[in-house]
Amino acid sequence: MTIKDIAARTGYAVGTVSRALNNHPNVSPKARAAIQQAAAEMGFELNVNAKQLKQTHSNTILMVVKGTRNELFGEMVEKIQQLISETRYQLVVDYMDEDANEAARAIKLCREKKPLGVLFLGGVNENFTEDFRAVDVPCVVATNDASALPLANLSSVTIDDREAGRQAVETLISLGHRRIAIVGGDRRLSDTSRLRYEGCLQAIQAHGLDFDPARDYQGVRYSYRDGYRATKALLAAGREFTALFTCADVMAIGAIRALGDAGKRVPEDVSVLGVDGLPIGEYLVPRLATVVQPAEEMAARSVKILLDGMENGAPCRHERVPFWISCRESVRKR
Repeated sequence: MTIKDIAARTGYAVGTVSRALNNHPNVSPKARAAIQQAAAEMGFELNVNAKQLKQTHSNTILMVVKGTRNELFGEMVEKIQQLISETRYQLVVDYMDEDANEAARAIKLCREKKPLGVLFLGGVNENFTEDFRAVDVPCVVATNDASALPLANLSSVTIDDREAGRQAVETLISLGHRRIAIVGGDRRLSDTSRLRYEGCLQAIQAHGLDFDPARDYQGVRYSYRDGYRATKALLAAGREFTALFTCADVMAIGAIRALGDAGKRVPEDVSVLGVDGLPIGEYLVPRLATVVQPAEEMAARSVKILLDGMENGAPCRHERVPFWISCRESVRKR
């Protein structure tokens, strides 16, 4: 007894029968009921070992996390795990280095694990090349805008990173700061870092501030350690700055330690403003001023879009969620 026998009896295609017997979501209730009834009447038993070897898709959702030290992603992973646990799907989480190619990693893992959908936390648009068309399931990239990519199965959820950078620097300028330094990521490898830097430059140029990227910008990895090292490098260059904007809260926390070790007080000598809105920022001394990204909202929207694509065949969509600036104790007026 094979699925071909059930297909002949019910009149449904072999592929439809296979999906119904393997609990694939893309089968109508009517077809599923008819196929399952026929299978029961004919005494059909699914060969589980063969299923595992030959199945088209598993019952899993793959999540590729770009960066092992990104605490914003840690918050989002926790929320996504909670949301997926309330469904019939299993979540497989894969962590990779922040400079590695997430699209290539997903192509490889999709061949191995055959997920029904893929979530990316972090991404770089240029990594999603023609080869990515081999991934034929719905995908969502969170914290990166993929709207410019010609991929019909790739959605995205993010803040407006360029505007976030612009408003952050505008906030520092409104507090009277004119000598501003920036710690961000590698703009060649990170769309997020590039966009936030471009927003910073918009504000700096609009106010005619003196800013030399070679002197006043450090592009490093997203970590406490690199935020510390980058700030030490800025100080060693001899440039006197009264405000520091970092593209992530973890960088800002490292920067505050570096400033303290150099005898600088925050915010009396240097104001520090980060991005992310990590919960730890509320418990630092001083409390960290930050551009707040709504981590749980981005996670929830990403999961909803993915499930809609998986279960209803919904087209891809690209959403921007609002951010806001929390001016806490690490910034002050000049």
